[in-house]
Amino acid sequence: MKRLMTLLAAVCLVATVNAQELANFAFGRKPIVSPEVQGETVTFRLRAPYATTVSMYGAWMPGYGDSIPLTRGEDYVWSVTIPAPSPEIYTYHFIVDGVTMSDPSNVLMQRDGTRYLSMLLVDGERSENYKEANQRGSVSHVWYDSELLGINRRMTVYTPYGYETSKKTKYPVLYLLHGGGGDEEAWTSMGRTAQILDNLIEKGLAEPMIVVMPNGNPGQQAAVTLNLPVSDVDYRDPANANAYVKSLVTEIIPFVEKNYRAIPKKSARAIAGLSMGGGHTTAATMLFPGVFDYICPMSCGMRDGEGVDAQMQAIKKAGYKLYWIGCGTDDFAWPGTETMVEILKRNDMEHTLFASDGGHVWYNWRYYLNTFAQLLFK
Repeated sequence: MKRLMTLLAAVCLVATVNAQELANFAFGRKPIVSPEVQGETVTFRLRAPYATTVSMYGAWMPGYGDSIPLTRGEDYVWSVTIPAPSPEIYTYHFIVDGVTMSDPSNVLMQRDGTRYLSMLLVDGERSENYKEANQRGSVSHVWYDSELLGINRRMTVYTPYGYETSKKTKYPVLYLLHGGGGDEEAWTSMGRTAQILDNLIEKGLAEPMIVVMPNGNPGQQAAVTLNLPVSDVDYRDPANANAYVKSLVTEIIPFVEKNYRAIPKKSARAIAGLSMGGGHTTAATMLFPGVFDYICPMSCGMRDGEGVDAQMQAIKKAGYKLYWIGCGTDDFAWPGTETMVEILKRNDMEHTLFASDGGHVWYNWRYYLNTFAQLLFK
């Protein structure tokens, strides 16, 4: 009897495993391809037998509330074919009877904070460096102890192709900072950092470099996907002012230069960030003017006020090789960016303003990284 029960349990286990695996196959049905780019059009499809209405939203649409309807066809497959948007990466979702959902036929996903979004890559000149290169670097998640913040924390580190085999070669480092709502995975998920750097380095357009992407939320140990406790940080407490920025310079940089083959010189350090990370970029360079030679704030702006000129003069005195500013003219950060430019001009500091169209979106930030990365460490 005991042997029979054991055999039955084994059969049930195999049946369960098989059922899980067989769910990946569409027996008797034609596989659904979505999205499908064909020439100048792209088709989206969704099998929804019980739906009464299906529509979709795409990031290429003018307004977030916009949508286009899908039409039901054979085998309850809803579809729509539209002119392909201009070359770029876009996110989209379906709206089924009022409920938002990702595209189940598309394995390409991006995570923006707590949202998982289906991804559409339209090939072209602007997006050519967003695809996988032939020579690919490595992306790893690294833990370090922060005495200043009182927690063990995680950051993402990109090392270029050849890092593992070129045992004696040392590299410059770009510290790349995310915006509000993001974490240490934002730049690799939404920003395509690894693909952009791989392509630029392979083409000889950028110097091989290490890219360090920390978590800019001082109470977080790591991305929310790890489900770790978050510490409460009282931002009104003067003791916590610029706590993360101080940790970046006094803890993260020493950790990187001890554990990676990083060149420990100001001329081999760059800092860049978007939105909140742009604020962290300007704060880090003002508080520690002798640390970075390349400064690239994006979509953040700057406030004028007492003490700003003295801090900018300290940066000027310490010396720098590049002060590169990126912002969209439709971005809510554009007025603050104009203020930043005026402050730099007033202090007779050489700078580059890269003004693009569009607003506070990854469409711009990928473009900026693809642009200023070619100017670093040269």
